Amino acid sequence: MARRDTPGLPDFSLLKRLARDQLVYLLEQLPGKKDLFIESDLMSPLDRIANMSTLKQHDIVKLYKVEYKATVSLSDQLCFLIRPRIQTVKWICDVVNADKAVGRFRRYKIIFTPQRAGDQRWLRTVGGALHLLHSVYGPFSKLYGIGSCSQMTYEWWREQVEQGEQGARPAEIGSVFLIDRDVDFVTPLCSQVVYEGLLDDIFRIKCGCVEFGPDVTSSDRSVKVMLNSQDKVFNEIRNEHFSNVFGFLSQKARNLQTAYDKRQGMDIKQMKTFVSEELKGLKQEHRLLSLHIGASESIMKKKTKQDFQELLQREHCLLEGFEIRESISFIEEHINRQISMMESLRMLCLLSITENGLLPKDYRSLKTQYLQSYGFDHLLTFSNLRQLGLLVEQQGAETLTVMESKVGKLVNDKTAGKITDAFSSLARRSHFRALSRKLNLVPKSDEEYDLRVPKDMAYIFSGAYVPLSCRLIEQVLERDGWAGLEDVTRLLNGHEFAVTGGSRAEPNSDAQRLVLVLFLGGCTFSEISALRFLGRAKGYKFIVVTTAVTNSSRLLEALLGNHA
Repeated sequence: MARRDTPGLPDFSLLKRLARDQLVYLLEQLPGKKDLFIESDLMSPLDRIANMSTLKQHDIVKLYKVEYKATVSLSDQLCFLIRPRIQTVKWICDVVNADKAVGRFRRYKIIFTPQRAGDQRWLRTVGGALHLLHSVYGPFSKLYGIGSCSQMTYEWWREQVEQGEQGARPAEIGSVFLIDRDVDFVTPLCSQVVYEGLLDDIFRIKCGCVEFGPDVTSSDRSVKVMLNSQDKVFNEIRNEHFSNVFGFLSQKARNLQTAYDKRQGMDIKQMKTFVSEELKGLKQEHRLLSLHIGASESIMKKKTKQDFQELLQREHCLLEGFEIRESISFIEEHINRQISMMESLRMLCLLSITENGLLPKDYRSLKTQYLQSYGFDHLLTFSNLRQLGLLVEQQGAETLTVMESKVGKLVNDKTAGKITDAFSSLARRSHFRALSRKLNLVPKSDEEYDLRVPKDMAYIFSGAYVPLSCRLIEQVLERDGWAGLEDVTRLLNGHEFAVTGGSRAEPNSDAQRLVLVLFLGGCTFSEISALRFLGRAKGYKFIVVTTAVTNSSRLLEALLGNHA
């Protein structure tokens, strides 16, 4: 039963203005007219905080996309907005050297933005973002977290807070929950079946915007659509299971037709009022409805084929721990038929994580078949997946214990402790089955799950699985900490914390029911939908902050051995 007393949100437009002001400050450090070069994957984020007219007001004459070739800019000042990538920095060096070779003097400025790297250099940036939220929206009442990166981010943030002045601002955000992506790799590897997640899987949502091609627009051109609450059609179906979407769109089409039909029998005055007050909104809603119907039809073509239905069935078997040998045979057939390289890899990883690693003979066999089907350049892919614990062989615990014991005799206690931690990391295990039982992640299938009236967060995966990340958030908020979850945190390799943040907010105030969830390493649209459901059920409003929006494809593409 949904609660109707969920709190409102703070004014987040302040963050946009602050980001724009910071960009302007950096640009003006190079005074005078200049050209700006920007990497392609930063174009959309830049457009969200400063459009071209804003840039021109601050002496940007022309905007160029970084293309790794000789520059055609005639400006005497060049500014580069880039990520810290070796290829890009080398290209800038080439530009400077080319200018020197012809005796041309120019001034250059480089503005670096955080790299979404696999290391921990970006944690300082995340800590800075958390500190900004703390400064703008008041002190937090509680901070919870789990994962090594979350703990490091919290510690860096705490240092900044202790060094700064503590004002008596009213709190606008209650609790903060930090969670590492590697706490739960199962969820991003599952097939998304809520509407917004499917849009991301098929059309790739970039910075809140999606581009629909001719197959959706029923024309010869593509259309970019901003996906937010201002799109009334999208806002009502974004969190819906896809099986419910067409019914809603059909009803919406009938309602629109009824609204249009009101014109019949109107006198001149009524028609004038209709045209000035309603017609424009109806036309806009009709345009968006047509696009979402087209998008849904495109999704249907791709996601209702027999192969996809079988894939979904096997995925649910893996989550439930049933018919594992049959699932392995299915994955082998998928690989040998070369149906989809990414889907094959996704299912291999899901098999490994849910089964706490593969039996050595299965691992060797599946790896060999995959390499023979998709190329031996994926040897590095398997190495990358092993390092993250996504695709590993089962290893006898006794083997590691003997190794630790032998090494421990050769070093002092302090060093031995560090080496033991290293072995624990090397033998990273998901413990998914145990976690699933303790947290009831897989609902009992005694009765059919009604997706039209979902009863829990499992609806986002057709009733088969409650996302581990969201279940942890739910449990910690209910318990006001990790007490009673010691067995769970032990299986998740620890690094959990729950601290008081010093907020002066009243216990029952709206701010106390506003929860900011910070995912380090990315989150999926399915998880966001699950948190929205939880918020409606429990009277919370969740604010989701993440280093990236991810899905199975993005997660695995970053680990491909042939990834450029």
